[in-house]
Amino acid sequence: MRISTFFYTIKQGIVNIWKNKLFSLASIATMTACIFLFGLFYMIVVNFQSMVKDAESGVAVTVLFDEGISDQRIEEIGELISERPEVSHYDFISADEAWESFKEVYFEGNEAAAASFAGDNPLANSASYAIYMNDISMQDSLVTYLKSVDGVREVKQSQQVANTLTDFNSLIGYISAGVILILLGVAVFLISNTITVGISVRKEEIAIMKLIGATDYFVRAPFVVEGIVIGLIGAAIPLGILYALYGKIVMYISDKFSFISNMMKFLSVNEIFHNLIPVALILGVGIGFIGSRITIRKHLRV
Repeated sequence: MRISTFFYTIKQGIVNIWKNKLFSLASIATMTACIFLFGLFYMIVVNFQSMVKDAESGVAVTVLFDEGISDQRIEEIGELISERPEVSHYDFISADEAWESFKEVYFEGNEAAAASFAGDNPLANSASYAIYMNDISMQDSLVTYLKSVDGVREVKQSQQVANTLTDFNSLIGYISAGVILILLGVAVFLISNTITVGISVRKEEIAIMKLIGATDYFVRAPFVVEGIVIGLIGAAIPLGILYALYGKIVMYISDKFSFISNMMKFLSVNEIFHNLIPVALILGVGIGFIGSRITIRKHLRV
């Protein structure tokens, strides 16, 4: 495509927006509202996912060893565990460490009872590995494998906690998909209406262009540009608003609803917008492009 044609296409797309100011503003406003709601929902979902991830990181699978197992075999089991894709990291807890931890919990305030076990560790065979996972939903496959490892006496897992966290993650995913689809449908519909008006206004001009040999691409391109520009503007505005509001929203929630801030740690504005900015811009441009393409194909016989 020649440079002159490229700039003509850009110019005509912007001129179309200006000619249909009322409908263009309506489309931009709707796109802004849709992307704003998407961004707001995205921030909520990402923070909840972070909370779930933090909760998952504290759920461990405990591996207990056969009585009389050698230190070398324990190290070999550790190496086997480290090679598993489900495993994030693991910690070795010796029998003495297990006993010290037990005393702190069950003999708090009754040190005399704990002292009666001096020199005698009731948990002498309780050395273990505490294994933490990348994804809690992979717990069952890891437990099945660990039970088959020679030298492993018992594997303890938090099945109910794992199921709850996995179900919660799935619920967030389904709700997110539903909301995004609704917002996409509304935005595409409105941009489609704006492009339709632009086509109606320029019907005679388009017919003349076709008569003098204008290509299909030459006729379609300005309307595609129009949709993309509307989508881009409609995405940029809510991003700016959300960027300015996010810190204030987090501060307000922390002040007014302290129990929420105690339950979860909010992500920083940079962590949120690192992904939100490209996603929202691509979403806006994509909606504009798809909306304009669908409308052009439907209304133009070119």
